Amino acid sequence: MVATWATLDDNARLNSLETPQLMERESTLMKKGQFLALFAALSLAIASGSAMASSDGEKVFKKRCKACHSSEAGKNKVGPYLAGVFGRKAGTATGFKRYKGLKGVDVTWDEALLNEWLTNPKVFVKKRGKKSTSMTFKLKKEGDRKAIIEYLKTL
Repeated sequence: MVATWATLDDNARLNSLETPQLMERESTLMKKGQFLALFAALSLAIASGSAMASSDGEKVFKKRCKACHSSEAGKNKVGPYLAGVFGRKAGTATGFKRYKGLKGVDVTWDEALLNEWLTNPKVFVKKRGKKSTSMTFKLKKEGDRKAIIEYLKTL
């Protein structure tokens, strides 16, 4: 029995010596776990925010743009199709021949240029030395423009 008590006493002493180290290790693991949980939550929030903006943009597109523009590549209407417009040179949609104000303009669509265009297309083309454009529609609400731009990025 003496050996048993000595073993228990040794184990208790070892555990008491390791306790601060174990507590520090557990604390570090908890911090890492909290960080990973926070990172996952933020990633999800950002992804759903982009999806929500895209969804809002699709609603605005259907309400304000779909009558004249298609979201399907190669399917032109009164206006050119808008699939792939983000990053595309203005006035170059395949098969669309009725460009007026954008023909020959050296512009590649990005967020800033699309925002400027959607704010006032006539002013946009005049600033670039052209007389007019067939698109007379303006998106006055900044939130609608941002939503449309986010949606156009997904096409």
